[in-house]
Amino acid sequence: MKVILLQDVKSLGKKGDIVEVSEGYARNMLLKKGLGKEATGQNMNDLKLQKANAEKIAREILEAAQALAKEMEGKSIRVAVKTGEGGRVFGSVSSKEIAEEIKKQLGYDVDKKKIQIDNPIRALGVTNVAIKLHAKVTAEIAVKVVEL
Repeated sequence: MKVILLQDVKSLGKKGDIVEVSEGYARNMLLKKGLGKEATGQNMNDLKLQKANAEKIAREILEAAQALAKEMEGKSIRVAVKTGEGGRVFGSVSSKEIAEEIKKQLGYDVDKKKIQIDNPIRALGVTNVAIKLHAKVTAEIAVKVVEL
């Protein structure tokens, strides 16, 4: 019997997969527990439409991330920090501070977890910081650290 999986089932398949199982397993396990539904013509069409819709949404999200990356590319922000003798920065510039300044100065709402800082920013000057907008899209922005 062919069954469309509604959830991931260990050792059988992932959500949306069409699998061939014995009739007893399908009726007593998969259908009874709501883990799958019978692969009828109507259910197959529904699955095809759901997959097409999911692909369309994923494509739109990717295009939006690419457009935002193009807008952000080449822009810079200023972060003012306290300094001591000789221009040494107290502490370092955090991703939270960078996210706040991006929102204030450029108007983009960026999650601090998406800002990727390789080494802590502990000196005055310009540092390029990567912002991961999507799994496939990364934008780069210049952070100018200036004395307060």
